[in-house]
Order: sequence, then C-alpha cells, then structure tokens
Amino acid sequence: QRRVHGDYMQIKYLKNLNKAVDGMQKVSAICWSLNNKKLAVAKADRNVHLYDENGTAMEKFPTKPTIKGQKSYVVRAMQFSPDNQKIAIAQSDNIVFVYKIGAEWNEKKSIINKYEQSSSVTCMCWPQQRQNEIMFGLSEGKVRIGYIKKQYKSESLYATASYVVSIACSPDGNSIISGHLDHSIIRMNLDKKEKVQIVQHSSIPYALDWGVHIMAAGNDQIVSFYDENGGAVQKFDYTSDDSVKEFTAANFNPSGESVVVGNFNKFYLFTYNTRRKQWEETTVKKIENYYSINAIAWKKDGSKIVTGSLCGSVDMFDVCMKKTNVKGKFEMTYVSPSQVIVKKLDTGERAMMKSNTGNEITKTKIYRDRYVLGQTADTILLCDLETSKLSEVPWRGSGNEKYDFSSPSVCMIYKLSLIHISEPTRPERISYAVFCLKKK
Repeated sequence: QRRVHGDYMQIKYLKNLNKAVDGMQKVSAICWSLNNKKLAVAKADRNVHLYDENGTAMEKFPTKPTIKGQKSYVVRAMQFSPDNQKIAIAQSDNIVFVYKIGAEWNEKKSIINKYEQSSSVTCMCWPQQRQNEIMFGLSEGKVRIGYIKKQYKSESLYATASYVVSIACSPDGNSIISGHLDHSIIRMNLDKKEKVQIVQHSSIPYALDWGVHIMAAGNDQIVSFYDENGGAVQKFDYTSDDSVKEFTAANFNPSGESVVVGNFNKFYLFTYNTRRKQWEETTVKKIENYYSINAIAWKKDGSKIVTGSLCGSVDMFDVCMKKTNVKGKFEMTYVSPSQVIVKKLDTGERAMMKSNTGNEITKTKIYRDRYVLGQTADTILLCDLETSKLSEVPWRGSGNEKYDFSSPSVCMIYKLSLIHISEPTRPERISYAVFCLKKK
C-alpha cells in the first residue's frame, strides 16, 4: 500500500458472494443501487442475483431473450435507476430491457420498457441526474438514448463507424463519453447535443470512466488520465511488468477522487492527491488464480468494492482511508479525502458527510450524539445524524469558535472576531441555516 494524504488507502477482503468454477463462467455486470441497499450481479446463467448491502443473497430473477426460447444471448451491462426501483439490462441480442423491481425485497418483477435495436447492445450508462434517460452503445458504432416515459422510444445521439466498447457519464450528468474499437474517445454534451472526438487513445479503451478526470485503459498495459477536452493529465505505464495484462473494467468512487481498475489476477487503485494535483497509484490488490476481472462496482457511499471474475467468482472488499471510533458510540469511515461515513454503533444507522467543493475534510467532531461538524480549508459542514441532512457553507475559522445546537434546525457559531452572517443556498439535501455571530 502507498501513502496518500497522510493516510493509507486500505482494502480489506470481506467475503465471497459466489464461488469460482473450473472453467469460464463470466460475471458480465455488477451494479449498486444509489441508496446503497441493493447489489445486482448478472452471472453466466443469465439471471440477475440481488444481494443486500452486506452481500447476503436475497433473491434472483431471470432475464428475457428478445426472441422467446433463445438462449445464446449474454448480459452486457446493467444499471440501477436513480430512484432505486428499476434496473436496466443491456443484452447482446439487440435489446435493452428495463425491469421494475420495487423498493423492497421480493416484490413482483415486471418489464416496463424495452428498446429493440438493429445490432448488439455493448455498453450502457444511466446518469443519476437523468431519471428518464438511458444511454447505450451498439456494435455498429451508434450511441443511442432510451426514454423511460416512452415505453419503446429510443433515438440516435450520434453514429460512428467503429464498435462501441465502453460508455460513461460525467459526474454532473450533463455529458457522456464513449470508447470505440478504433481507439477513439468521443464526448457529447447531452443538453447542447454537441459531439466531439476528444482523444485518440493508445489502445482500445475497454476500461473507461469519468471522475475528477477521464480514465481510460486497455490492452497496452497503460492507464491514462485526461481532462474533459482530451488533454493528457497523467499516464501510468506498466509495459515493463510482465504480470500486467489487459485492463478490463473500471469504476470511480462517488467523489471521483479514486478509481479502481481491473486486470489479470489483481486490481489497481488510483487516488487523486488534491494537494499535489496529481494521480497516485495507491494500492495493488493481488488475487491468485482469479484470472481477468470482468466487472467491478464501487458502492455509492464509497465504502465497498465488488469484483466479478472470468470464472464466476464474486467478491466484496472494504475500502477506506481510515476508520476511527468516537466515544465508543460512533464509527467514522473516511472513504475519500472529502467524504466521511458516520455510523451509530448501537443501531447501525449511517449518514454521509461529503464536501461538495471536493476539499479535504481535516477535522470532525460530534455534538449531542447527533450533530457532526466537519471542516475543510474553505468550508464548514454540518450533518444531522437523525435526518441525514447536510449543509456546507464557505468558512475560514480561527479555531476558537463555539457551537450552539440548542435549536434542532439551526446551528449558531460564536466567533471572537468580526460579525459574519451567511445563509446557504438550498439544494436538495441542505437543512441548516448557519449564523455566525460575534460573542458579547
């Protein structure tokens, strides 16, 4: 393990969810629901297996072929809907199905949308900011969009002459990128419908995702990071290492500051050092006789990674920078420099504290066993553990502030210098107005 931001990126093996076999039983897709409660795994049996957040098998349901009785298709990609109640499944037999699975376990499963295509569907993404839009790539080189509110409606976003091998969406959901067999990476702004080839990658970009930067890797043993315009940011060259084979799958953590990339018998973890403004290889996790990692998914709260292998093994790993115990009542898990999960040990309830500015959270403190205070270089964060609501406002403190939580919805901060009053804007999760007053 390598040192990052003064802490180690720690990856700990948790459990096996599905045993490997002596032969090829490829795990074709893995995805987490946005609320972190469900994990979906598409196995070689063409069934979708659903697990809870701890990896306990809960239920499964079969996928359907385009033509009844056909059994030669495979699942190519799978994504949960932003509302956690639907799963989109892209298949090699020229179709994307959307299943309604419900909010709870063992609810009736039904197909509510299907988009038949003229060629095999190869990849897919569902931006969490776009409830009713699914983007997918085809073997004939087209990238298309399917509309949830229009049951059979899909249309072309753009067409190329090269097989689409991968697709990913930007963190804000406004753009997508697609990787192609001819090594090209194309970006499209979904609102302006502007398409541009941003880079000619050094290999076929089978592993492609978008976080702080765009990450692309393939069969030339090179991992590359680009900005949104295709400008080279950084490159990791493993061509001199005979143990490194083809990079096959990748997924960023929720903050976009770390990315896991699958290879042969191992996976790599890269983390963006916000102080040095550069990427670092922080961990290489080796798994003997695992063979290729074909599917990989990072839990939406950043705390777990699940991998799927060529031989059918599905495995869960705990990942964090550090864990601390507070008062014997709380566990604080730092899953990235800007993101902390606070867990109540007696109930298991959790809340997420994340800096929307991407700044490193340097200090945390819990008041009244309910309110969590976090500080970055430029902001202050307040989280209510009972409601999981979060507020972040600009702040440069002296370290001598005092905090008053006597009101359940307002925090008063007493500062010994000038009077400063600020009230945050109100995005979806903000619940606090923070008043900074001069002490008398």
